Amino acid sequence: MSAAMKSSLSNKLQQNVSSCKILVVGAGGIGCELLKNLALTGFSDIEVIDLDTIDVSNLNRQFLFRKEHVGKSKSQVAKESTLKFNPDVNIVAYHDSVMNPDYGVNFFKKFKLVMNALDNRAARNHVNRMCLAADVPLVESGTAGYLGQVTVIKKGLTECYECRPKATQKTFPGCTIRNTPSEPIHCVVWAKHLFNQLFGEDDPDQDVSPDTEDPELTAEAGEKALEKETEGNGKDLERKSTRVWAVENGYNPEKIFSKLFRDDIKYLLSMEALWKTRRPPEPLDWSNLSDATPSSATQMRDQRIWSMKECGEVFGNCLGKLKVDLAAQGEDGMLVWDKDDETALDFVVSAANIRANIFGISQKSRFDIKSMAGNIIPAIATTNAIIAALIVMEALKILNDQFDKCTTVYLNRKPNFRKKLLDAGRLDKPNPKCYVCSAKPEVTVVLNTQKITIKFLEEKILKGDLGMVAPDVEIDNGMGTIIISSEEGETEGLYIISY
Repeated sequence: MSAAMKSSLSNKLQQNVSSCKILVVGAGGIGCELLKNLALTGFSDIEVIDLDTIDVSNLNRQFLFRKEHVGKSKSQVAKESTLKFNPDVNIVAYHDSVMNPDYGVNFFKKFKLVMNALDNRAARNHVNRMCLAADVPLVESGTAGYLGQVTVIKKGLTECYECRPKATQKTFPGCTIRNTPSEPIHCVVWAKHLFNQLFGEDDPDQDVSPDTEDPELTAEAGEKALEKETEGNGKDLERKSTRVWAVENGYNPEKIFSKLFRDDIKYLLSMEALWKTRRPPEPLDWSNLSDATPSSATQMRDQRIWSMKECGEVFGNCLGKLKVDLAAQGEDGMLVWDKDDETALDFVVSAANIRANIFGISQKSRFDIKSMAGNIIPAIATTNAIIAALIVMEALKILNDQFDKCTTVYLNRKPNFRKKLLDAGRLDKPNPKCYVCSAKPEVTVVLNTQKITIKFLEEKILKGDLGMVAPDVEIDNGMGTIIISSEEGETEGLYIISY
């Protein structure tokens, strides 16, 4: 502990700080700053857990990591780097998921305090529930660009992380994506769907072909388009998946381009009802792409807007490379889109901008599309540093038995009317209807037992919607019939006919 820190803390608080065992969950942007702060504040018994390994993209803000650390465990390298600030600290690092059953309630009961430095909701929900079950205070935090928040969660005294519903990721109607895009994000989503249709998991909900069941189309409006699905002899054309069609054509760039950006667009134009109040799209020809470069203040590839000719060339090159990558996966292999895969990103950038040009939508730089396609809000190192400092401040209040002085602190992008970036408020009381932290937690789910399978109940509802990790389900029929068990193999061979 530094001399300045010693002089600012009372003897009792110094003792509490040095003697308490704490858990830090996450060793990324916030976690790196937090571990450094904890070591310099005098915390001497720290455990840290993180599942991730270090990526090159982490190096601009997660300052405990260096180039030579790429590919190594975040938690382990963070431990080694933190010890350089204070070699007297005892740090135990776990390269693992905090949701692993090994880290249950008994694990959490070891700690005086838990600090979250996470970036995903599922893990936050899990730590929230573990801390409630173990009755251990949790300091929760998060950042999004220039915004940040720190709050304290204590069983029975404050609302928990799940007391209020969280905003869900924005989705778009399929007909908007397939027929009538009007924003750059619509084109980016379409391009990601196209990647999956050509190289990834074949999801019918991600079809990129024109949607003839668009609600805007009356029975007559799409007639001309639908006629094209019938051959001259009156027989229906065999409908093939995008992947099958592409394979049959050897992933030929010109044929794929012509289908997606010329023929499908002409097909859309025949749905006349769609263009009565909209600017109609303009089909593009592979052999006649403009090389005019949109005005741009920079020549950096990531920052400038590509010409249509460049987009076409990149699109063709990416098809060839991805075809080879897919073949390397074997007969039933597939590729998973990754924002950090150069070829996969270039494919989406080129496809999204070509489609945007067709529909008269502003095109975007590679940097912007990476942010949109990866659902990325750029991480700001300064924001992480401020939030990490606030976490320690709230922790000191807890250890000094000043829980009544704990607050929820918001870091704003712009100063408030008091000319302050930080806005602190009282901690909210628990939501009495919260199905996680209320005295008698319960939730009612209405199901159609004739259609819903047990697997759907377990995966989609219990694990997906309700965030359970290892649920147990028993039927209240007087016999204690178990239909879902957290114990592997316990329900094998069980068949439920009806109830």
